[in-house]
Amino acid sequence: MSRCSSQAVIPAQGGVRGLARGRRWEHSRARAWIPAFAGITMILCATPLHADSDMPAAPLSYTQLPDPKQEAEAKALMGTLRCLVCQGQSIADSDAELAGDMRAMVRERIQQGEKPEAIRAWLIRRYGNWVSYEPPFEPATWLLWAMPLLLILAGIFLARNRFRRHGGTMERRAGEPRES
Repeated sequence: MSRCSSQAVIPAQGGVRGLARGRRWEHSRARAWIPAFAGITMILCATPLHADSDMPAAPLSYTQLPDPKQEAEAKALMGTLRCLVCQGQSIADSDAELAGDMRAMVRERIQQGEKPEAIRAWLIRRYGNWVSYEPPFEPATWLLWAMPLLLILAGIFLARNRFRRHGGTMERRAGEPRES
């Protein structure tokens, strides 16, 4: 009689109980790591909470200028500058600390008599074209400026070909005799 490979093999030492004891030992070792893993996870999740600064906000970040004309210039400029943290909001709308610092800097410079164009140029030199919602027309941004027109032309081309293909089959079907 030959032995079939599908038959269960009983461990030599300790039988089935010895096997169960071994699994229990491995299970208890795994349980010992759970509190350590949970502790490390809590520390890593709590770390971003401490990333915010405890420094007070810049004096003019949330305070308007006393001169309404200067404040209007500052607000107009702040509406055209992108928050470098949020990236989708202007510094006028953002609550990020960096946006507050940039608002304060814009107001301070306008209060000192600097022109908004000079402030914008300084910020672009410091942070790059990304800080401006109005990127300049230069070779590096040609594709950015041309993309809306290229996408519209591609859409018209695709729609024209699609309607041509379907229009021709509809006309042929209309001219064919009906099958009864």
